[in-house]
Amino acid sequence: MVSNMTHPLDEEMVNPVTLNDHWSRLARLILLASMSAVGSVGNVFMMSAVMIEDYLRKRGNTFLVNVGLADLLVTGLVIPASAVVILAGLKDNLAVCRFQWFIAAWSFLVTVLSLAAIAWENYFRLCYAVDVYHRLTKKKITVLLVAIWTVCGCISGMQFHASLSFDYCTRNDLGLIPYQATVCVIFVFLPLSVALFCHIRTGFQVRKFKSRPNFKAPITFSWDCALTQTNMYSFALFLLFWVPFGVILGIDNVKKVSSKVFYNLAWLAISKSCINCILYGVLNRHFRGAYVNLFQYCCCKTTVSFSRRQRGEGVRPSGDVRVHIIPGYNMYCSPQRANEGGGRTKRFTERCSASRATNGRGEVYEL
Repeated sequence: MVSNMTHPLDEEMVNPVTLNDHWSRLARLILLASMSAVGSVGNVFMMSAVMIEDYLRKRGNTFLVNVGLADLLVTGLVIPASAVVILAGLKDNLAVCRFQWFIAAWSFLVTVLSLAAIAWENYFRLCYAVDVYHRLTKKKITVLLVAIWTVCGCISGMQFHASLSFDYCTRNDLGLIPYQATVCVIFVFLPLSVALFCHIRTGFQVRKFKSRPNFKAPITFSWDCALTQTNMYSFALFLLFWVPFGVILGIDNVKKVSSKVFYNLAWLAISKSCINCILYGVLNRHFRGAYVNLFQYCCCKTTVSFSRRQRGEGVRPSGDVRVHIIPGYNMYCSPQRANEGGGRTKRFTERCSASRATNGRGEVYEL
């Protein structure tokens, strides 16, 4: 039976759910399972890094968590759905295909708007005074995030309305639809243009600041610049993976392209969700350090002992201070010895507290 999800003029049939049928079934299953596992763990690590790392734990980086959550939808739902279909031996499943396209389009729109918000936040963080940046309150961020997810979800769901948008699964020849063109302009091209402008403007202003002979930036300013540079690379990675599919999608409205090219580029764009989290770990020291701590905490604790070791009579436990492997969860575990030995534990805590300071934005850094 001919697949109902490919174009009838294709010489080589490519299924949008199970990819090229000429590939080995085992190879496709291993590829998709590996992408899902690596991407899901990486995106969880990326979101967790913002919560446990002292420097990253600021309200502006909530937009980074939003990008990680959008990517997690792809790596945790879209890619595993194809793996399940391959494992079950199914070939054509229109319901699964439309579910995947709904989630992928939803994640794509959320990522585009989040990238624009990240670029805008970086611009105000580096180029404006602290009081201007503090206008970005937690309440405003929460309202903005809820609005982004709600609006993008409605737009992604409306594409399945009859004759309203392009059908990714069946590729019906509907031509250039006004609704589709409007969504592309308002929710794709405009936010990407804003993000590009903010990144260029931020780079120009930071270089101008550093060129001043009397400019002495605090250590947090250098960290902000490094994170902004990583965000710029993430934006470039997004364009690198999604622009080819966007071009093919535009050409397909004028002249039909083969399903092999169309769906392979679509899956190339989707695979971006598996790589973005790795990019942050490679290029940014704070994310990399948080990844290492998370890996050691989650994967390297092979045994846990719940039994109390027997000690000889009269032997007291040592007064060593235990430090949690994740910086945000440091705990001092010998409070009973605070009043012993001339208050050594108290002085130790005071020295540790004195080694840390905050700037005007409440950011923590080492002296």
